Amino acid sequence: MNRVIFLIDGFNLYHALSYKSDYHKYKWLDLRKLASCLVKKTDQVTEIYYFTAYATWSRDKVNRHKLLTSAYKDLGIKVITGVFRGKGRKCSICHKTSWTYEEKRTDVNIAIELFDLAMKDRFDTAIIVSGDSDLIPAIERVKSNFGEKKVGLLIPIGRKAKELTKACDFRIKMKQMHLRTCQLDNPYLTKEGKKLIAPAGWTGSTD
Repeated sequence: MNRVIFLIDGFNLYHALSYKSDYHKYKWLDLRKLASCLVKKTDQVTEIYYFTAYATWSRDKVNRHKLLTSAYKDLGIKVITGVFRGKGRKCSICHKTSWTYEEKRTDVNIAIELFDLAMKDRFDTAIIVSGDSDLIPAIERVKSNFGEKKVGLLIPIGRKAKELTKACDFRIKMKQMHLRTCQLDNPYLTKEGKKLIAPAGWTGSTD
């Protein structure tokens, strides 16, 4: 049986769903259902990894995000977190500095996990959910060191990743049909009996 793992860039996926208002209602996404509907019947999804970071400057964003990751952990999905770092940008006209935040470590975490799992022979096929070309060196290194293993790509809906596609053995296209049919229950009932209710707009019209 073909052992398949999924390595999901949560930030990349979230922004793909945020980019277009029609996709907002799919944010309450069941990653286990999504993985299952994208592999062959003869495949076995053995592990799912979700890489993300919490927007610690906003309590509301963190609370919404933690609702989702609580559901994922309950489903047996491994959640690996990075961090956001503040970055100052100076205006060339007014010379004032404004601050923004950049996510750090996600691409490195994915790269390390991919190579580590290949080295431990934990998969036959790895499917990466991202559009980040920074992952290309890690993919190429895994393919050169473990030639029998396949690395595929699932590009978040509405995104393009030509360079990343070329580095992979195959590509799967994410469609709106996949998102529509792979939603978490709302409310989602955990194994301990706790109800997790989707944030407003994550299963409806807009966010």
